[in-house]
Amino acid sequence: MSDEPGIESQRVHIFDTTLRDGEQVPGAQLNLTEKLEVAHHLARLKVDVIEAGFPVSSPGDFEAVSRIASEVQGPAICGLARAVEGDITAAADAVRHAEKPYLHTFIGTSDINVESQLRKSRDDVLKIAVGAVELARSLIDVVEFSPMDATRTDPGYLCEVVAAVIEAGATIVNIPDTVGYAVPEEFGALIRRLFEDVPNIAQARISVHCHDDLGMATINSITAVHNGARQIECTVNGVGERAGNTSLEECVMAIKTRANYFGDIYTAVETTEIVPISKRVSRLMNMVVPPNKAIVGSNAFAHSSGVHQDGFLKNPETFEIMDPEDVGISESTLVLTARSGRNALRHRMDELGFTLTDEQLDQAYDRFLKVADKKKEVTEADLEAIVKDEITTVPRVYEFDFLQVLSGSNLVPTATLGLRRDEEVLQAADSGDGPVDALYRAMERITGVKVTVTSYTIHAVTGGKDALGEVTVRVSHDNRDYVGVGASMDIIEASAKAMLDAVNKVIHFTQSV
Repeated sequence: MSDEPGIESQRVHIFDTTLRDGEQVPGAQLNLTEKLEVAHHLARLKVDVIEAGFPVSSPGDFEAVSRIASEVQGPAICGLARAVEGDITAAADAVRHAEKPYLHTFIGTSDINVESQLRKSRDDVLKIAVGAVELARSLIDVVEFSPMDATRTDPGYLCEVVAAVIEAGATIVNIPDTVGYAVPEEFGALIRRLFEDVPNIAQARISVHCHDDLGMATINSITAVHNGARQIECTVNGVGERAGNTSLEECVMAIKTRANYFGDIYTAVETTEIVPISKRVSRLMNMVVPPNKAIVGSNAFAHSSGVHQDGFLKNPETFEIMDPEDVGISESTLVLTARSGRNALRHRMDELGFTLTDEQLDQAYDRFLKVADKKKEVTEADLEAIVKDEITTVPRVYEFDFLQVLSGSNLVPTATLGLRRDEEVLQAADSGDGPVDALYRAMERITGVKVTVTSYTIHAVTGGKDALGEVTVRVSHDNRDYVGVGASMDIIEASAKAMLDAVNKVIHFTQSV
């Protein structure tokens, strides 16, 4: 595609509008501190442009755009403006201190916008568009123009507007599918027609901004790239008006993953920041990411089917087209359900520190299926219980004997712990940042086993005020992970039993190698 007219390079620029279009979602508004937080993370993501807001819309939005422009380095910082003098001067003023100032102005060009909303003629709108671009270029070197509702605009008139604004100085022309009306073949043909019928098209970068009303924002954007567009306007998690915008993560990873289809086309995005910024935006905007969301959903790299799990364990590429580390996830997960097979169960048991013979695995698998039939997902704690009930694989070098904890708002938390080894009761006391930390320090004194806690979770096994609390603790020792589980009506005691379970596994494993 490098020799096609109007295509400046094979790089696809990523224009992020999370802080403008994405923030228009009801209930998702961000304060200044939160906008700066997202903007700095977008810079680490290495997007090309951050559309930071609509400066004329409110003093708060003006301040946010201005602060982002002054403080965030790397991406171009863009302010949005209607094709109105006051909007344009406000946007130019807000971004003037940016390392790379960028101004985006727009006006509706479809007949429904021209006649019903603007109540003007096509000629009037054309003149307004040209005047807006000329004013913007007199203030800012990089100017983008959008003919709003382009996909419902008469194609001949659209070509006329695009040619005119490029002549007026627009350096980027964005083709918005404002209401998510387009389908891929139609949208691709529209982009192709612009390259064929607009004589000065090579003087501007062609961008696309698609909405997801019909669920086709990503494929429309990708099709536009295949037909010559070199900028995608998108948001993290696809947040935005109505059904949302084009998903940044989907477009970026589609281009990266399908290099065999796109050839030399690429983005400069640092993809390992995709999941971290997805979580940040979800948290700050209070918009939960659906588990089945492509790339960033909690199930995107999780495998439940027994056939899939077996194939994945033999070769991850059998059922994964992306490496989870490429998007900022440490590893894929195998979700144990009634559909899981023996291979997946053995793999998880190995992760938990249990090495089972074939006979023991069969025994554990029979019990596992009974549990799985009653639960949607079998947890690590369930597997621990299965092994404890069915199989004795790890001898208990130390047994829990007693525990005393002293803690309070004005006290240094201390713990005294007693453990039995053979017939002898060993005890030690220590202090810590909290009662559990003090307890674990005391246990280290007794056993001499030093571990790093990597995960600590509590859940109620039963309901009501007398619920049995179960603690699961994951620890690391000499680059190997171990999981311990303990249960008690006293959550501190459950914490002690969980750590002791893990420590016994460490001792057993290190003595057997």
